[in-house]
Amino acid sequence: MGMPLRQSLRVGGYVLKNKLARRDKFPLLVELEPLFACNLACAGCGKIQHPADVLKQRMPVEQAVAAIRECGAPMVSIAGGEPLMHPKIGELVGELIRMKRYVFLCTNAALIPRKIEQFEPSPYFAWAVHIDGLRERHDASVCKEGVFDEAVAAIRMCKERGFRVTTNTTVFNTDTPQTVIDVLNYLNDDLRVDQMMISPAYAYEKAPDQKHFLGVQETRSLFQKAFANGNRKRWRFNHSPLFLDFLEGKVDFPCTAWAIPSYSLKGWQRPCYLMEDGYAETYRELLDDTDWDSYGRGRDPRCANCMAHCGYEPTSVFATMGSLKESLRAMRAV
Repeated sequence: MGMPLRQSLRVGGYVLKNKLARRDKFPLLVELEPLFACNLACAGCGKIQHPADVLKQRMPVEQAVAAIRECGAPMVSIAGGEPLMHPKIGELVGELIRMKRYVFLCTNAALIPRKIEQFEPSPYFAWAVHIDGLRERHDASVCKEGVFDEAVAAIRMCKERGFRVTTNTTVFNTDTPQTVIDVLNYLNDDLRVDQMMISPAYAYEKAPDQKHFLGVQETRSLFQKAFANGNRKRWRFNHSPLFLDFLEGKVDFPCTAWAIPSYSLKGWQRPCYLMEDGYAETYRELLDDTDWDSYGRGRDPRCANCMAHCGYEPTSVFATMGSLKESLRAMRAV
């Protein structure tokens, strides 16, 4: 299963409009980071390694909205840090929904019970809760006991109140096909979340744990085994079939990081939210002044093991929409 039909039609129309206008680069989704602070200290994430004065900063709502309006992307993923720590997060989400942007609020879910009254169910809004495994595996990943149970309780609360809930699962080399199967079965069959995302971890330069990131061949082998025996077809993924093919090594793609740019307190980040090679003041400056051909596997050694969705999911989307066969396949979600 890919994205909902209404959203798919909106994104498809947006892509077609840009293609007809002969634009070769345009954003599908913006990774919006209105703060870097977080209530957790996960070993595989380097966001909270920023200086204390930076961690105290919060992006004004007006600045965030202006950035999304400037680039024109139809979808926004609000990340961080932990975005629910932002004092005006409800207002920010509301403004983006009024702009008819599809908003995914990425969260570890611990603060949802305290913040949920700031939000209302909408076809333009979804929670994106990070779940990196079942209880023991997830709590080890976030370096704190009890977080898995808090997240599960928050997901149930959101579902009961009529919200759309998606999940995001990051896998490391400590995972096995069975641990991946176990968590996706639980999310799909027991919690019955609306859709799931999955991605191999990327080696953040500032992450405390540098030992457990997957290589390309490890990633492909892991997903080939996890997706076997009909699992891939029955799990409700929020991915295109071609991206899942990519994870299994059935196809390969170049990176198109410009299609999922990152906007944070520092500006538009070059080249993506996983790497920090400077910042641009505007999205147009990001596009025009970044040497995109120098990034990606086989070009930049830092990209050698990257198969993250921010670079390769948009490539698979463009490939899908450029092929009638793949478009029909995506509609059937096989």
